[in-house]
Amino acid sequence: MEIKIRPYHAEDTQAILDIINYNILNSTALYDYNIRSYEQQKAILEEKIAKNFPVIVAELDGVVAGFGMYSEFRFREAYKFTVEHSVYVNNDFHGKGIGKLLLLELIELAKNQGLHTMVGVIDAENQSSIDFHEKFGFKTVGTIKDSGFKFDRWLHSVFVQLILE
Repeated sequence: MEIKIRPYHAEDTQAILDIINYNILNSTALYDYNIRSYEQQKAILEEKIAKNFPVIVAELDGVVAGFGMYSEFRFREAYKFTVEHSVYVNNDFHGKGIGKLLLLELIELAKNQGLHTMVGVIDAENQSSIDFHEKFGFKTVGTIKDSGFKFDRWLHSVFVQLILE
């Protein structure tokens, strides 16, 4: 079982879409209501790359098992050294260290780009993701209560932050 971390290729789009749509339908990892089309997901990924942000893939025995990326935190110029990241692992591949490898690679890429701060926004119900980020030095810096509404309930967004050094 070899996990390979590599840049995204267009042929990875369907596997990434499957991971995203699973999370839209079954979790609060994404606050979207409607699944995405192939074209929507491909456009999102291509936009990040066009802006010089990485999209990376974890491949396990030739299968896309997860992916990660980061992009602008906010759109004002003074935020240009801060990025918001996302890491998703296919539900069939949890517990194999894939998320760890993806996050470590994103942190390294951000440092190499001269970025200063990496932010994650995590649903408060997802304590395992909050704990996961803390293992990599992220600190919880705030919670926005009732920031989302999904599955007939209000959700809270937890902000975690890593100062890149």
